[in-house]
Amino acid sequence: MIYLLIIVILLLGYLVYALMNPEKF
Repeated sequence: MIYLLIIVILLLGYLVYALMNPEKF
């Protein structure tokens, strides 16, 4: 369960990074 939580946090962090830097995507 802990690993699943870590994966979700990483995905959310990547999504926020992509939204803050749209010119790179």
